[in-house]
Amino acid sequence: MYICPRCCSLGEFARLQPNGEQGLRLSSIFRELPKGAPILPPIRRLLIHFSVFVPVLILVAGAHAGVKFQPVSPEELKMTSEPNAPGAQAIILYREVDRDDQGRTGHGGLGILGGQMTMSRSEDNYLRIKILTEAGRKYGNIEIPLPREVGTIDNINARTIRPDGSIVDFRGDVFEKTIVKAKGFQYLAKTFVMPDVQVGSVLEYYYTINFKEGWFFGSRWVLSQELFTKKAKFSLKPVKNDMAPVSFRWNEHLPPGTPSPKQRADGVVELEAANIAAFQAEDFMPPVNELTARVDFVYSYEPFETDANKFWKKVGKDRYDRVEKFVGKRGAMEQPVSQIVSPSDAPEVKLKKIYARVQQLHNTSYEPRKTEQEQQREKTGPTESVEDVWKHGAGRDQDLNWLYLALVRAAGFEAYPVLVSDRRNYFFNPQSMQSSKLDRTMVLLKLNGKELYLDPGGAFAPFGLLPWDETGVQGLRLDKDGGSWVQTTLPDSSASQIQRKGDLKLSPNGDLQGKLVVTFTGLEGLQRRLDQRNEDDTARKKALEDEVKGYIPVGSEVELTKQPEWTNPEVPLAAEFSLKIPGWATLSGPRALFQVGIFGSTERGVFEHSERVYPIYFEFLSQRLDDITVEVPSGWQITGLPQPQNRDLRAFVYAVSAENSKGALHLTRKLDINALSLETKYYAPLRSFFQMVRTGDEQQVILAAGAGAARN
Repeated sequence: MYICPRCCSLGEFARLQPNGEQGLRLSSIFRELPKGAPILPPIRRLLIHFSVFVPVLILVAGAHAGVKFQPVSPEELKMTSEPNAPGAQAIILYREVDRDDQGRTGHGGLGILGGQMTMSRSEDNYLRIKILTEAGRKYGNIEIPLPREVGTIDNINARTIRPDGSIVDFRGDVFEKTIVKAKGFQYLAKTFVMPDVQVGSVLEYYYTINFKEGWFFGSRWVLSQELFTKKAKFSLKPVKNDMAPVSFRWNEHLPPGTPSPKQRADGVVELEAANIAAFQAEDFMPPVNELTARVDFVYSYEPFETDANKFWKKVGKDRYDRVEKFVGKRGAMEQPVSQIVSPSDAPEVKLKKIYARVQQLHNTSYEPRKTEQEQQREKTGPTESVEDVWKHGAGRDQDLNWLYLALVRAAGFEAYPVLVSDRRNYFFNPQSMQSSKLDRTMVLLKLNGKELYLDPGGAFAPFGLLPWDETGVQGLRLDKDGGSWVQTTLPDSSASQIQRKGDLKLSPNGDLQGKLVVTFTGLEGLQRRLDQRNEDDTARKKALEDEVKGYIPVGSEVELTKQPEWTNPEVPLAAEFSLKIPGWATLSGPRALFQVGIFGSTERGVFEHSERVYPIYFEFLSQRLDDITVEVPSGWQITGLPQPQNRDLRAFVYAVSAENSKGALHLTRKLDINALSLETKYYAPLRSFFQMVRTGDEQQVILAAGAGAARN
């Protein structure tokens, strides 16, 4: 029971209004939308998010050191439902979070780009849950997730209060398990099962998070939980540091009537809230950080400034000076450049050669997390300049980007450092005046009058392509005058494809089998290379086979017969498979029928609910292209083909066709996602579009067996 965490302009879409009929016409809505236009309204909120990725803890609750188990009232024991959460399986009766950022502070300091503080911080958590239905008993299986690198969970105490008021203390075992393992991170959870959970029981437990010393993580209160919360109380004891004072912001998702957080005379910040709606996770929704009710705290060395333009000018000058100091003088990189490029090379060839050479260096940002002992053994000395990066042959993603900046400048190109925000976990808002949100780097190049945004420090990013969460985002181009705002490019859907080409044969008993080649291009290939970068061939094979099985709406047998090229980002990621789909065709006497949408399973289960709570958000624009040839059994004939479907709505495109090609069946299918995001009010037409996709995929091809046709 948890949620782990997985620029925008209104554009042309703002002009479209309901046409007076129920919902909105698909054609009138999407045809006016420019391809790729992000269509969520601008984010105007007093919200400062945490730049270092930490999952949302759905069952994080709190109790300060003096509060352990608390008395439960007779009314809570008798409760059978909650009027503010009709139909709820369970609710949170009370939750408390008390965070201590002071701890034991040692030497050092806070900083946005590298300051460290030696300290011991903690957070006490308390939670009380009421079980209302039989299905709600599942909330007795407790998971408390926390990334290993953030800290440890200690002092777990729990008990169950039966409906009659009797108490059963938890005396079982607490286990630790990996609940997520993706993109180089492991998320561990302390898990245990509450004793004797019944309908009407009250579950009560508390624990402490002890944060690791070292990097100072931002603090936050996340009010939204998986369950409705009747009452909650929060406190924070901030660090006492006049050079880096704390500020706090809250978003518009706080429950109506919630008072603003208050800071007491002793510095402690407090908040009480009631009737906090349950957080409802949905497919294809914006980052969780954008949707949850939350209060975020920021410690910053940045000079206090109320004017956003002046603030960013100061930040831009400061960051520019830091980058230029790291890059150094142009002459320092002239010799390395002469080893990479030839004077006769065309300008773009030079840029690509330098890009490829930088990507050959060891990128420490994408390697598996290492123990302190391993880090000490591999320590190569301090990295204080691009010369150190070149000498060591290794560096972080930011180091490699600044090395590329130095090299292309030495080769005679006009180039600028750029700081950008990623949109994986939040949407950047300059009005928040939090420079730590510009947490990614890239290089802006001028070539033949055009601007190129490049990120050689992004592992497996081919020349000219940025990681998806850096596309279509706002960034700060740095220069000596403080810099200027820029917008990174957003690749067209055709640049990121999943191409499925099959040479299959239908057996007389209805099985479909043969060879399948799946090719991932652009961001589709980049993302899979990143996901599997630290895995062995066996794990990669299983991941690809499982993905292909997920394309098919029935049970299938899939075996990878040829691994793709995993290490070269400049070539598509192409994998070959042996495929068998038992019983794909339905046999009915002398006839056989089967659906044209062989690989449409991933679209069948999306947007099924009639209502939508949150906006729709696609990570990037993409395309699905199928080209399938099916050889029919000897003596069989194709006697019925469905009508071709072709719905081009600009923002979304779907086309499917079935043809008789010299006695063989030729199936083609195309699905285009050309919109990055949609407001909730446009969910109905989007849902209608995908219902049309499902209907098109379910169209039937009809085969007839001749008199001499083989049958089992």
